[in-house]
Amino acid sequence: MLNADALNQLRQLKSDIEESKIVSPGTVKATNGRFGFVALDEGRDVFLPPEEMQKVLPGDRVNVTEQEVDKGKTQGVVDELIESRLTTFVGRYLVKGKGHFVVPETPGINRWIFIPPKERMNAQPDDYLYCCIHKHPIHDGKGQAKVLRVIGKAGEAGIERALTLATFDLADAWPDTVVQQSESLDEAAIEALAADREDRTDRAYVTIDSPATQDMDDALLAEPNATGWALSIAIADPSAVIGPESAAELEAFNRATAIYFPGDPLPMLPDTISTRLCSLMPDVKRLALVCDLQVNNDGTLGDYSFHQAVISSRAKLSYDLVSNLIEGREDEDIKALPDAVANSLDQLHQAATALRKWRNEHTLLSGDRPEFRLRLDENRRIRSIEPSVQNEAHRLVEECMVAANRCAADFLAKQPSGLFIQHTGLRDDRADNIRALIEGYAPHLADIDATKPEGFKALMKQTTDLDAELPVKAILSRQLARAELAFTAAPHQGMGLNGYTTFTSPLRKYSDLYVHRVIKAALWDTPMKALSSDQLSALQSTQFKARQAANSLETWLKSDFAKTLGEEPMDGVISRTIPAGFFVRLEANGLEGFVSCKDLNGKYSFDPVTLRLIHNKNGRIFQVEQAVKVRFSGVEEERRQINFKLVDAEEISVATRS
Repeated sequence: MLNADALNQLRQLKSDIEESKIVSPGTVKATNGRFGFVALDEGRDVFLPPEEMQKVLPGDRVNVTEQEVDKGKTQGVVDELIESRLTTFVGRYLVKGKGHFVVPETPGINRWIFIPPKERMNAQPDDYLYCCIHKHPIHDGKGQAKVLRVIGKAGEAGIERALTLATFDLADAWPDTVVQQSESLDEAAIEALAADREDRTDRAYVTIDSPATQDMDDALLAEPNATGWALSIAIADPSAVIGPESAAELEAFNRATAIYFPGDPLPMLPDTISTRLCSLMPDVKRLALVCDLQVNNDGTLGDYSFHQAVISSRAKLSYDLVSNLIEGREDEDIKALPDAVANSLDQLHQAATALRKWRNEHTLLSGDRPEFRLRLDENRRIRSIEPSVQNEAHRLVEECMVAANRCAADFLAKQPSGLFIQHTGLRDDRADNIRALIEGYAPHLADIDATKPEGFKALMKQTTDLDAELPVKAILSRQLARAELAFTAAPHQGMGLNGYTTFTSPLRKYSDLYVHRVIKAALWDTPMKALSSDQLSALQSTQFKARQAANSLETWLKSDFAKTLGEEPMDGVISRTIPAGFFVRLEANGLEGFVSCKDLNGKYSFDPVTLRLIHNKNGRIFQVEQAVKVRFSGVEEERRQINFKLVDAEEISVATRS
């Protein structure tokens, strides 16, 4: 037995060790495996072995120490939990022997979590559950979960959407305060607000949209003049109907955007507001924020002005009808259009054509990537996937919206603060690879500084039709930075514009609604509370989460539909490459599936410069935009990933370099 002196010495030694060890704070990053990493605040990652990952959850803020392991490598040891950011998650209920568990669907939680008897809410095996962490695993690696809600079972109609909502913590129901506010609004409220506005109900505005659309944000009108066209773009004005501190506005901020889930969208504003009282429906008075602008014959923008007006749309027109009119076709619906509407549509098309020609010459246009429409059955699963053709009417509306948004950006740039969308072009972390790509395959462009807006624009334009052995433009396009919201004007390099914002979708995007308030505050001294930096960051994060949710649901529905493809070879192109293989997008329906290198003969190396997979011995190449034939080979259920087997591929030849 140790005496008092020995015990004191041990305590001192332990204290000295504790004081001497270096503890670093960071955030846990999970992987598809059992290991993970801690992203240290100082900017580097520390490896966490499986036994340490058992103690933490994705997103946890922890303190870690580093210890040296074999061959000079280090790994992290979790010292303490600072904060756990995983509040809720979803998973499937599993009974194994006497143990009751939830198998998480959340990426990065690669373990079963025990559910104590009192926290099971009568869940049944294979039920999908909405859970929270009941006991964190930090001390012993054995966490516990609590069931908050039973979502349903696999195979039930709409279970995919319900599970997606729970996974991303998205609210399907409206708070009582929002319901009360929307129910208090009616046509009399619109009439009262219209009394103090410019009356434009006698002008031939029309909406152009899909037949099923109910939340119509914009109405258009164009008239010729001596130097081009007077273009008028009326945008729905919900900011006049809901107050800046009202329940509906706060909920719109929390949702950030409408999410267009297949078959059943999740709106940003209640239907009373978005599809009735604020939607620019035909033959009724509606409030609008109007941008009047001059479009010159050469497609440049002249003077512009903003107005608070009341309009009455003359017609809700479909894209197909307007496209048919533009192409000179005649049917009964076209013949029935009032002359004022038909004349305005003709002028709108001419103005849009001039706008697009100017943009094509001076900015950057995104290519018309094939789009597809999902048709759902009575169980809310995909019945068919149909091509969605972008016609002249779509381009007409697009050009009008871009022009109005450019005016809004120009106006906000002259104010102390606004809200802009900035895009920095190519990713900074890919600069060396991009430089090597250009020097190797487009050396005549090597002097272009792609970090500058004009340089980026020049590079993207000059690589569009580049005659090279690999698709340089496509490779560059896969290495772009993400667009972000900002309070100050900055170039939108992806569009080739010096500044850009959007205000044309205020029924669907909170950022657009906010821009309405900024414009009004500047022009008509309307009081408003500006967003803080933290609120802007939260808005950005929520928008990103919404995109993730929409993609997640589509991925699930498409992976189920893929099981009906059969075994016939299908044409596609390689859309993306990674070291483990490549993704193929099918021409017929746009489905994307994975071809693993494990299923190809031999070993392949990945070139981060060209994004090519190259056979180590025979030099066979797989690269983006390469034509291939594939066959469906199954679905990896955990990730809902469609898998293909390669049948045939276009041969890629490599030029000899001296």
